[in-house]
Amino acid sequence: MQKTVTARGEGPERGTEHAGLPPGAGVGAPGPEQHVLSRQFTSSPRGARLARLAAVRAVGEWGFSPVSDASCTVALLVGELAANAASHGRVPGRHFHLRLALDVRARLFRIEVSDACPVGPPGDPVAPAPEEESGRGLFLVDFLAVRWGSVPRHPLGKTVWAEAAAGPLTGPL
Repeated sequence: MQKTVTARGEGPERGTEHAGLPPGAGVGAPGPEQHVLSRQFTSSPRGARLARLAAVRAVGEWGFSPVSDASCTVALLVGELAANAASHGRVPGRHFHLRLALDVRARLFRIEVSDACPVGPPGDPVAPAPEEESGRGLFLVDFLAVRWGSVPRHPLGKTVWAEAAAGPLTGPL
């Protein structure tokens, strides 16, 4: 079962369990209408930073300026999901995996971050107290993503995914 959370209350499935999309769903094999980045990173703050930088570089190679809304949205989503994988999903000796795909025809990015910890994110993020220094990341994901969720990863762990609108290209593909 997959927990899907839909941003800004879109759709009836908000906060409910359903069969949903597995990792890679909605994103076909790489081709002229499909671009994919797939890499492993160490489960550390440095690994999370490098994942974000690799995503911004790939999005730039796919035709989006580093200061475009699409690139900034991908950077924020990858940064948050990778940071969560490195801190909350960290299993000693295991890395996390980033898969970023752009479906050109659908104008949609799909970000998947997989780690070895089976515990998924909360279904609905709980607001931290105003004086808390952390705990707002999933609110950011919820706001920026068209939809997001998590699925179990076999043989162990989970994949947390988010989809974001690509918007217009700012350069050649």
